[in-house]
Amino acid sequence: MDRLTAMELFVRIVETGSFSSVAREMDMTQPTVSKQLSALEQRLKTRLLNRSTRQLSLTEAGTSYYEACKRILDNVHEAESNVGRLQGQLAGQLRVNTAISLGQMYVGPLLLKFHKLHPELEVDLSLSDRFVDLVEEGVDVAIRIGSLSDSNLVARRLGKTRRMAIATPTYLKKFGTPRTPQDLANHNCILYAYLSSGNEWTFQGPDGNAIRVKVSGKIRANNGEIIRQAVLADLGIAVMPQWIAQKDIEDGAVKAILSDYAPTVMDIHAVYPSARHLSAKVRAFVDFLQSEFLRIPPLRAA
Repeated sequence: MDRLTAMELFVRIVETGSFSSVAREMDMTQPTVSKQLSALEQRLKTRLLNRSTRQLSLTEAGTSYYEACKRILDNVHEAESNVGRLQGQLAGQLRVNTAISLGQMYVGPLLLKFHKLHPELEVDLSLSDRFVDLVEEGVDVAIRIGSLSDSNLVARRLGKTRRMAIATPTYLKKFGTPRTPQDLANHNCILYAYLSSGNEWTFQGPDGNAIRVKVSGKIRANNGEIIRQAVLADLGIAVMPQWIAQKDIEDGAVKAILSDYAPTVMDIHAVYPSARHLSAKVRAFVDFLQSEFLRIPPLRAA
């Protein structure tokens, strides 16, 4: 194994804290990863990691070597990106993560369009509605909706998504149409499991002030499409992004309710670990998304 690959292997072991994760990521077996780290330590004539059955920890020498490896690898990646940029092509691997529904409807097709412009790129798109640790899982850039809690990430706003409360005509005929957010207390509300505010929905009143209501219901899911299907099955009321609900509203399958109390608008951001050595491929992809989002009314930044 060459030195740069060994450095990258060591860095990923530190960042993931797992030999097995790195083995999967680098298409190796776990014993091979362990042997490569041991060979690196033998070459350096020092121990880099303290290993136990439960955890890994850096030695003093390992901490110093890790920081040096990060600087070297950042410089190498930047140099490679700069060469590709001068030739008008981007190269290397671009790993992107986003929510399932947003990925299926928009980010996935846009990533394929971006790849056509830069065919030398290797693109890897992962879709998940759970929180993904970018550093631990080796993600270059994530597209996230809503408030950001990780202050260690750099964020760039791509757009906004309006939300709306929806239900089917059948459900509303049976249980009545709520006239104010407070009326939701008497309804079965379909909850999104990863909502940062839990079961508290926030609306904007006619006077511009926020109205927060606690809601409850018998169905909770961690995916927007499942929530949409529950609404279509006449099972309750949900608050959803406009880009998910719009076609169902146009088709008459669902109705938008509480139109005088619009739920709060949510920002869409591209987030990445560091701006200090932002690679050309990430910068180009984020620029591309920002430009494309301007062409999509439900995602357009206000």
